[in-house]
Order: sequence, then structure tokens, then C-alpha cells
Amino acid sequence: MSELVLRRKKSRVFREANTVVAVMAREITVFFKSPGTAIMSLAMPLMMMGMIGGNLMQNMAGGIGFEFGEFMLVGMLVIMLFMVTTMGMTSLVDDHEIDFNQEMLVSPVSRYSLVIGKILGAGFAAIISMAGTLIVGLVMGITLPVGKLLLVLALSPLMCLSGGALAMIIIGLIKSKRAANLAVMLITMPQMFLSGAIIPINNSGGALLVLNRLMPMTYCIDLARAVLYVGSPEYGSVVMFNPAVNFAAIAALTVVFLVAGTYFFARSEKNR
Repeated sequence: MSELVLRRKKSRVFREANTVVAVMAREITVFFKSPGTAIMSLAMPLMMMGMIGGNLMQNMAGGIGFEFGEFMLVGMLVIMLFMVTTMGMTSLVDDHEIDFNQEMLVSPVSRYSLVIGKILGAGFAAIISMAGTLIVGLVMGITLPVGKLLLVLALSPLMCLSGGALAMIIIGLIKSKRAANLAVMLITMPQMFLSGAIIPINNSGGALLVLNRLMPMTYCIDLARAVLYVGSPEYGSVVMFNPAVNFAAIAALTVVFLVAGTYFFARSEKNR
């Protein structure tokens, strides 16, 4: 009996994993079939890094005690992961209109596998945008050690999951593509300025302190900087939390957002 139960569990795990891979592969295929999306994934870093970042480097980088270019580049990498992933999640609204979501939800697999596959597929475009950000940084004379950059790349799926899970709450409540795009921007742009991505927040207080502590991007950026600055004299000036604290906060917020977002998403499809 125990062997039969074990086989069933293994079969279920395989089925759920296969679902995640299948949904992710569909999103990647759609990405390559949409040249405009690919171009935007590379153009956004040029606008964000080149225009905003370049202006800050020229006007705000003096006397801060560390290399502002590297500080900003790490923040921009995480911003691109969040922004492109959350924007990619709005395609669920299109899937809603063609009843594709309902077809997925009636299949004998966990709704969480469907959502995670969707997020990881959207995260593929986000990782492409990281390449664009690095290219723009190289043009601006900003580089990062290859070994540490690979560590940040290894953490990127977790960061994409965090951003995508947050977007799921919006997608579950809004079924208008225009409203969803606007809502996603409204939850992404404040994080860009309040999470320490391009402006240090070590001395924030009051309402700003509360807000940045509630934002998952804050911990993702701090974890990425901990990886890149470990062992350097600037570590204490740049990194706010212990990496274990960052990882725990990211995991906890991701689980909360994923559960809530998936619930809202499944309920909205069921109540059509």
C-alpha cells in the first residue's frame, strides 16, 4: 500500500512539474513570436538606465561613500526583473478574454503550478531585459564582476516569482487590459523610488520607512547588493539587512502574494 501511495505522489509531482514547464514554454514561445515585446524588453533598460540613471550619476553621485554607478546598476537589474515580469503577467487578461484561463483551470493540476509556470515564462523576458541593462551599463562605463553577476542571475527566478506573485493580486481583481497595465505600473513605479533601487534609503524614517519595508523589491535589491558587495569596504554602507533576512522576507512575501493572487485569479475565472 505504501509503495502505491509513493508512486502516486511521484506521479503527481511529475505532473505538476510538467505543467509548470509546459506553461512556461508557452509564454516563451509567445515572447519570441512578438517582436515588439522583445524590442521593448531591450529598449526599457535604455530609457531607465540611460536617461534616469545617467542624470542621477551626473548630479547626485558625489560624496556618498561608494561607487554610485555599481549601486545603481544593481538596482536597475532588479527593477527590470520586476517591471518586465509584472507587465508580462497582464497577458492573463488576454487569456481571460479567449477563455484560455478557464481551459487551464479545469485541467487536473494545481492552479499554483499554472500560475508559477506563467510567472517563470514572463520572467524569461525579464532576464532578457537584464542583458539590455548590462549592455547600457557597459556603454556608460559600469561593469560588474562576472562571478558575482552569475550569482545574481541565479537569484533572478526568485525575484521574478516575487514580482509576478504581487502582480497576480492585481490580475485577479482587474479584467481590463488597460486598467491592469495601469495598476501594474502603479505597484512597480513606487517601488523603484522607495526600495533603494536608485536612491539610498538607509536613513529613511516615518511613513517612508514603513512603505519600503513592505515592498518585496526592497529585499530583492538588498540581497543582490549583498551578493555583489560581500567582502568589500562598501558593504556596510550599501547593504541594509543580513542576506538570510532578505531571503526569508522575499520567500514570505512571495508565498503570501502567490496564495492571495492565485485565490483571486481562480475565483474571478470561476465567477464568470
